[in-house]
Amino acid sequence: MRVRYSARTDVGQRREVNQDAYGSAEIDQGTLLVVCDGMGGHLAGEVASRLAVETIITSFRADNDPAEGLRQALISANQRVYQEGRGTMGTTAVAAFFWHNMLYVANVGDSRAYLVREGLIRQLTNDHSLIGDQVAAGLLTPEQARTSTIRNIITRAIGHQSHVEVDIFREPLLPGDTVVLSTDGMHGLLTDEEIAAIASMHPLDVASRRLVDEANARGGPDNITVVVAQVDGLEPIGYDTPAETVTSPSAPVSPPMARPLSRTGLITSILILVLLVGLATSLLVTNEPSLPPLLSSPTLAATATLPPTTTTPLPRPTETP
Repeated sequence: MRVRYSARTDVGQRREVNQDAYGSAEIDQGTLLVVCDGMGGHLAGEVASRLAVETIITSFRADNDPAEGLRQALISANQRVYQEGRGTMGTTAVAAFFWHNMLYVANVGDSRAYLVREGLIRQLTNDHSLIGDQVAAGLLTPEQARTSTIRNIITRAIGHQSHVEVDIFREPLLPGDTVVLSTDGMHGLLTDEEIAAIASMHPLDVASRRLVDEANARGGPDNITVVVAQVDGLEPIGYDTPAETVTSPSAPVSPPMARPLSRTGLITSILILVLLVGLATSLLVTNEPSLPPLLSSPTLAATATLPPTTTTPLPRPTETP
């Protein structure tokens, strides 16, 4: 699977230190992308986000279950950041792994992963924040949440406590899909539709720069980090990807099997055959009395032979990647 990506981070218009961090790595023929948004006292957030990115990348193992690999990598990052800060610093984290035509995503906090397909955008992750819970409960609209004064209060973070709960998502990919990872310094200022338009209408480098520039143009009150990745091509079908995680809209429909005759139908068919043979014999005897009975005529012999029953074999189950 061919994946290209472009990343950009910026301190914004009002902060003195950039506490965001991002990283990437090629692991087991897959592409891993990570974005973190640190929090804490002066420089503590910067340390937390950097430690989390490093730990997620170095501890991640795809093996046979990349989703579980991502979960364990974020848990490892939580342990390391917690040990370093003892709860005084923390960071959000979102990680995406492109592997064998599938996208695996893990997140803690309110940094997001989006999927843009044919110009339409869908948020893959859930925000672990006070305002995100209110939006999920229908108490606020996304537009109201964007201007809320409590939108920066998160309910889950890497390194804040000794244990952390990680959300995991799986998504089948199509050629041309675009995946956007971002901190709230970007998606807190732009609408989903604006993100989709920029990500799908521009080359990757231009798209990542435009998203950051647009956030800065709207005040840039926070650090801004964006990673834009695009799927250029998929691997040939045939990889042993779990069937329940992949859908194939073009999969052939199995033809119905030929059903055997019931006992009643078989008896009826024999009776009809006997009547047809008798009728044909009578006609032959009437028109050509000198002919020997029944099977002397090749034409009649062919007529008296049952057509072979054909059974369409079922296709083998398709091994979906």
